[in-house]
Amino acid sequence: MDTIDGMRVFVAVAKQQSFTAGAELCGVSSKLASKYVRQLEERLGAQLFNRTTRSVTLTETGGAYFNRCVPLLDQFDELEGLVQARQSELAGTIRITAPTGFGSTKLIEAIRPFQLDNPKIVIDLHLSDHHVGVIEEGFDLAIRFGAMKDSSLIARKLMSMPIVAYASPGYLAQFGKPSHPNELAAHRCLLQKFSSDTTYWKFEVDGELQSFAVSGSFYADAPRAIAQAALGDLGIGMSPLYCIEEFLESGKLVQLFEKEASLAMDLHAVYPPGRHLTARIRALIDHLVVAFK
Repeated sequence: MDTIDGMRVFVAVAKQQSFTAGAELCGVSSKLASKYVRQLEERLGAQLFNRTTRSVTLTETGGAYFNRCVPLLDQFDELEGLVQARQSELAGTIRITAPTGFGSTKLIEAIRPFQLDNPKIVIDLHLSDHHVGVIEEGFDLAIRFGAMKDSSLIARKLMSMPIVAYASPGYLAQFGKPSHPNELAAHRCLLQKFSSDTTYWKFEVDGELQSFAVSGSFYADAPRAIAQAALGDLGIGMSPLYCIEEFLESGKLVQLFEKEASLAMDLHAVYPPGRHLTARIRALIDHLVVAFK
């Protein structure tokens, strides 16, 4: 067993608290992952994990070893990255988590030229509309909208995305087109779960940020679902522009309240602190900054 490989498997198992999940993260079998950790424990002469049939947790010694392993592996990756950069060729895997709608469209479009220019880079993209722990789940990078909730992470702003209100021509023909956000209370609104407040939408009116009460009978946990509901004449939606841009251009949806600007959401590239970014991750972030500028 190579010591570095053993350390990588150990760190992955510790982060996932599972030999099966840790092995999958490293691209090896759970049997081989268990073997690597066992050999590492034999070499160190110490037990690194408390194992039960239901859980895998670090021992006190294992915790201390884990805290030293993570920066050492990061530095090793950085060293490899520097060599690769000098050879003008980047290689290796970048694990990314991103929102489903944005990640499956705009993010892939932005990453495409980067990967074509760097064919030895492997992009491992995980899409979710729920908050994903970057450190806990072993991601190199997260692409996130909105204010940063976890102050322990480092964020680099990529762009500001407008949030717009909209409805279908069919809905507006039946219920009328509101001319001001204060008319929203009389309309059926399509509400997104997990937003900061589903009962109020914010708009800037005459230079002042104001909140307007909304209600409705349709809730969804992804902006794409809100857009689809609006296309079906179910009500007024409010989503990031990227979700509905094509529908606005085709006339399938109509933007509302263009004079009363809604808030914009900042898009960030987020990564763990204290990490020496490998050349490939740093290069991808730099590329995304330019791509979304």
